[in-house]
Amino acid sequence: MTVPTPRRRSVRTTVIGIVLTAIMLFPVYWMLNVSLTPQQDMRKNPPDLVPLHPTFEGYKAVLDDQMPYLLTSLLIGLGTVILTLLLSAPAGYALAKLRPRGGGTLGMVLLIAQMIPGIVMAMGFYGIFLNLGLMNTWWGLIVADSTIAVPFGVMIFRAFMSGIPDELLAAAGIDGAGPLRTFWSVVLPISRNALVTVSLFSFLWAWSDFVFANTLDSGGHLRPITLGIYRYIGNNNQEWNAIMATAVVASIPAGLLLVVAQRYVAAGVTAGAVKD
Repeated sequence: MTVPTPRRRSVRTTVIGIVLTAIMLFPVYWMLNVSLTPQQDMRKNPPDLVPLHPTFEGYKAVLDDQMPYLLTSLLIGLGTVILTLLLSAPAGYALAKLRPRGGGTLGMVLLIAQMIPGIVMAMGFYGIFLNLGLMNTWWGLIVADSTIAVPFGVMIFRAFMSGIPDELLAAAGIDGAGPLRTFWSVVLPISRNALVTVSLFSFLWAWSDFVFANTLDSGGHLRPITLGIYRYIGNNNQEWNAIMATAVVASIPAGLLLVVAQRYVAAGVTAGAVKD
């Protein structure tokens, strides 16, 4: 029996990885293919695996109809990132280094909060927002989306900041820095990986949210792109190239952010996994 050499095992692993990646990314490719397919070729049997006569009419429709939805999603995503960082970074620092009484219980509560289905939270927000007059507002969606991102952010910051040497914080205290100054001038600058990780996931959750948007902002003037695609499908259910073009354009910001921030995310999500 021939024992495979390390080189053969490496090649076999690479081939398997390429095949599995191609299978997982095929729906993305097909979305791009359909977005470039002319309307008259949409029902060909068998369909073209590549757009032989590509058209950009679908993307023109996106620019004409969907830009307000994209800008609203950008506004909500950035607002969610800011609010999440403002709440989760100090909370993570407090749990990691200040060790308040009941910190362990609070950590468990945050973990449980992530397990609550989004639709349950959306129904709760619906009742609250209806009484407060926050229905159909973009800032209401920022608050709602932040409730998903903040528990995750607190756990990431807590894990990352737990690895910061206590001697570094003690040195800042000797220099006269209080807890707030130490957090702002010492802890945050060296928590870049955690900041990028939490910011990225917060933005992606807000960008891709449909449940909160459809429940809390179904009748407002500023609607996110997920509702734009939903309404577009309802109003143009035969123009599949335009629908797929909208999905492609909506996927670009998320894809770019993941590519740019991947090395920071890899370091951020594994922080605290190994203890010295």
